[in-house]
Amino acid sequence: MAEFTLLPIAWVVSTRTVTEDDAWDQERSSLVLDDAVPTEALIGIASFSHLEIIAVAHRVVDGANVRWSRRPRGRTDWPEQGVFAQRNKDRPNRLLSTTVQLLAVDGRELHVRGLDLIDGTPVVDIKPVFRWTGPRTPVVAPEWSDELGRDYF
Repeated sequence: MAEFTLLPIAWVVSTRTVTEDDAWDQERSSLVLDDAVPTEALIGIASFSHLEIIAVAHRVVDGANVRWSRRPRGRTDWPEQGVFAQRNKDRPNRLLSTTVQLLAVDGRELHVRGLDLIDGTPVVDIKPVFRWTGPRTPVVAPEWSDELGRDYF
């Protein structure tokens, strides 16, 4: 199996220091560029309303918490799902992705809303959301996932 090295390009600054499941839209967070990343990497980003953030679940030990299937949030009233049918932090490669609203750019800092990552999380990529990069067909998902997301943001 091939191995990859990912270097942080930014760091999450947030009042949340533990993983919690809900009310992420109430949190205002920042992404602060790593010292190794030049400020010019942010040229043009302020013209976008939303960003895709790719990060590493840095507090999860490799392989220690990965279960290939489980019930979401441990709820017995929801069906067992494979790891790839869920979005939780306990993943084979600890990679997380989320879409946030960009509120402001302040020098080397991006102020965002809806970032479901905790303080100190290393960010490995930031991408703008283009109108045409979203789903081009209707999104279909099971009912349990809609229930899970009702209070998430």
